[in-house]
Amino acid sequence: MGKTINELKIGDKDYFEKTITETDVYLYAGITGDFNPAHINQVASEKTMFKGRIAHGMLTAGLISAVLGTKLPGPGTIYLGQELKFTKPVRIGDTIKAEVEVVEIIPEKNRVKLKTICTNQNNEVVLEGMATVLAPKE
Repeated sequence: MGKTINELKIGDKDYFEKTITETDVYLYAGITGDFNPAHINQVASEKTMFKGRIAHGMLTAGLISAVLGTKLPGPGTIYLGQELKFTKPVRIGDTIKAEVEVVEIIPEKNRVKLKTICTNQNNEVVLEGMATVLAPKE
């Protein structure tokens, strides 16, 4: 069910894991309007530094939102901010683990800061950052 601000502890962790599919990439492009050839055009993407199609960075970042909103803190959480650093490309077929860890609790403001990290199936960091959320009070 998730945790309230009073139940959270420094070091609490949770994660969500998903294999990124071609369908995910095309649906994300359609929803956001981001039809960058790096994501949807194999021939054009082969001419980039990535030598093939990659998933949208924000698609990967969205997996962090899944953890925050459904697991830790969980339902009732309000996402206030996110710092992101993209460190490696995510390719179609990669299995991404999005993990969050409570690093600071500010009870008087009902805020929580969480370290956020996404790794691929080879345990390589593809994204890292810090999230700030309002945790559920009850």
